[in-house]
Amino acid sequence: MKIVAIGGGTGLSTMLKGIKKYTSNITAIVNVSDNGGHSGIVRSEMNISPTGDIRNCIVGLANTEQIMKDLLQYRFSEGSLKDHNFGNILLVALTKMTGSFENAIQVTSKVLAITGKVLPVTLEDVDLYATFSDGKEVIGEVEIVKYGKENEALIKNIVLKPDNPEPTKEVLEAIRDAEIIILGPGSLYTSIISNLLVPKVADAIVKSSAKKMYVSNIMSQPGETTNFTIEDHIREIENYLGKNVIDIAIICNTKIKKKYIEKYAEEGAHVLKLNKRDEIWKRIQKVEVDIAKIDDKNSHIRHNELKLANCIFENGG
Repeated sequence: MKIVAIGGGTGLSTMLKGIKKYTSNITAIVNVSDNGGHSGIVRSEMNISPTGDIRNCIVGLANTEQIMKDLLQYRFSEGSLKDHNFGNILLVALTKMTGSFENAIQVTSKVLAITGKVLPVTLEDVDLYATFSDGKEVIGEVEIVKYGKENEALIKNIVLKPDNPEPTKEVLEAIRDAEIIILGPGSLYTSIISNLLVPKVADAIVKSSAKKMYVSNIMSQPGETTNFTIEDHIREIENYLGKNVIDIAIICNTKIKKKYIEKYAEEGAHVLKLNKRDEIWKRIQKVEVDIAKIDDKNSHIRHNELKLANCIFENGG
């Protein structure tokens, strides 16, 4: 099946690891508004699209020796390169050598023998502008999350600037030809909606005959979705796509141990609640499934990529 997965961050790259077990026809469409960490340095100093989420998706789809995957994720711990990621440096070098960010992605994808392809949603230099419930306008993905968390304010409106960035031709073709389009998992505004703010992308999703799925996050994200429910997430996405576009919502119903929930609560995060009586479920198919796993190394709550992929294909026919 032809799958298009739209998002960014760790959620998208994790899901891709599972999806590639079921199909080789995968296109990951990735947001390019990240301005934090090494990706932010690349943007400001080298005038190159942020590399971090692109790199993560390439690694997620890679079919090569583990040492090569580890190499692309390697982060220097000392010296002038401290905190810099090798994979990001590689993509920057290849951009300069090949003449474009698109070419750099293609070369890296070939070297790692990835299943499918990874596409930036646009090649234009874009930033997120958010207006909060207290009237404050904040510019930049990192600054938006930080302000929301520190001030306990909610995002009321978010846009990309410059306005109306052009998506790449391949992005629109992939959406047009897709049989399943997946939104999420990932940060609601900075990973998912940031892609939908490219107008032609949102229009193409609406017009596509593909089955549209939303994969709900398991936990809220402080600074973006504090006190949100699963239904709140979907309604926000519908503000950009319209109603009656999302066909299916995949929702985690794993019973998570209290000790892990309490650790997240220290950072202001909570398990996303589901209101089964909400009218939204009259028009969207709700699929509840046990698909969470705990990363024992750091107690992070994540989707089990294989269980999630199985659920996607079971419900995508």
